[in-house]
Order: sequence, then C-alpha cells, then structure tokens
Amino acid sequence: MLKDYKIVLATNNAHKVGEFEKLFFYHLGKEVKIYTLKEIGFEGDIVENGRTFSENALIKASAVAGEGIVAIADDSGLCVDALDGAPGIYSARYAGTGNDRDNNNKLLEELKGVSYRDASFVCALACIFPESSGIDPFVCKGVCRGEILLAERGKGGFGYDPLFWVDSKGKTFAELTEDEKNVISHRGDAVNVLIGELRRIGQID
Repeated sequence: MLKDYKIVLATNNAHKVGEFEKLFFYHLGKEVKIYTLKEIGFEGDIVENGRTFSENALIKASAVAGEGIVAIADDSGLCVDALDGAPGIYSARYAGTGNDRDNNNKLLEELKGVSYRDASFVCALACIFPESSGIDPFVCKGVCRGEILLAERGKGGFGYDPLFWVDSKGKTFAELTEDEKNVISHRGDAVNVLIGELRRIGQID
C-alpha cells in the first residue's frame, strides 16, 4: 500500500497508531505501517483551532505534510442530537478537566430529564499527499449512530464509550470486543471510506 510514501498519523499516541493499523488491516486485509510524529522527527506544536471536525483534521494533517509523506489526521467526537451537536469538537474537554469521568458526568447532567437521547460518534479523517503528487487534500467521514444511556455500562473503551448504546449490538461501546467495535465504529467507517478513495485515485489495488 502506498509504497512510494510513508503514512504518518498526526499524533504521538502509539495506542492510537496501533488502533489505526488494526483498522486498516481489518478493512483492507493487509498490514499497513503507520508512523508517529516522533518517528519522522516532527517536534512542532499543532493548534487545533478549527470550528468543525474536518477543519481540525485538515489543520493537523497540513502541519506534517511533506515530500515522501502521506499525512493523515483524525478529529473525532460525540454529537448529541438534543444538545444541538454538543459536545462535538469539544468532546475531550467538555467538562474542562480532560477527565473521562468528568465529561460523562457533565453529559448526564445536561441530559437530565431528556427522553430523546439519540447521538452519533463522528470521525473526520483528513488525508494529504505531497504537493508534487497532484492529488488534492481530502477528508473522509465516518459516523456511528446510537443513544446515550442513563448510566455507564461496561469496562472497556474510553471516553463516552460506557454511555454510548448501539441498539443493533445490544451493547455499549464499552461492552464491545475490539473486533465488534472495528466493524461499526466511526473511525472504522472513516478508514473504510479512505481506503475506497485511495482505490479510486489508484493509490492502492
């Protein structure tokens, strides 16, 4: 896959890189090596000041794009219908502490007394090829629909996973196995769309 380029995910989080490698393997059927920012010597700060998931993903990917590199970056979060899409791009810092439990508690408080609790996990995955390739930057989106429970269920996952119920599975994200989650997750959906786009432009078989 993309033998002429290094694929770089705009993060230094090795766990996230491992997650994306597994998603590529699951949806592509081939192992894909993905590099972190540290592995390519990137030491700059990236300011995510976009107003949408797509804008933030493009900001991150643009910061590391360069010759010989295909830069990919994701921006993801939870969008609750009854809260007009909140917490949205502020999902990771919804409560102002960066703590998952605090974020979940704030979400439950905001939805107290609300019966309509449908929500979506959303992922925007930006991809930028070197300028010399002639390929324009693009963003692939993935969505998983569900609803917010009244209390947490499950010990797996992270973030809002224990509150996000997927009716087709009869489980929360925190109760799904890794393979089950890969099938339906917003990140898995975005990676699958990305693979389709890479095939369309002739970058993979």
